[in-house]
Amino acid sequence: MSGRLTTHVLDTARGRPAGGMAVELYHLPAAGGLNYVCAAVTNEDGRLDEPLLAAGELFAGTFELMFQVGAYYRLVQPEWTESLLWEAVPIRFTIERTHEHYHIPLLIAPGGYSTYRGS
Repeated sequence: MSGRLTTHVLDTARGRPAGGMAVELYHLPAAGGLNYVCAAVTNEDGRLDEPLLAAGELFAGTFELMFQVGAYYRLVQPEWTESLLWEAVPIRFTIERTHEHYHIPLLIAPGGYSTYRGS
């Protein structure tokens, strides 16, 4: 079985999935810097239609998911713009076992966020 990388976003302030949020994936090589890998936008269920990295594409290393939270809230709840703390939320993680499923969800609100390794 080949591994894959997926995510989803829940808007805890609005009590619903965060559909329409842009997500970018970067690889951080040992030599430094950020290498762009891909980007996607969450669907109505707050999920991506396809894995960020699917079977056969997943490789070991350090990665960063960048969730474009500010643009999302300006689109869906513009009156919250003044209280919005996060413009973008980066989540940095390491993939070691390329045969596993790495699911990195984000729970977001204008003033806080949480993440975990899902299943």
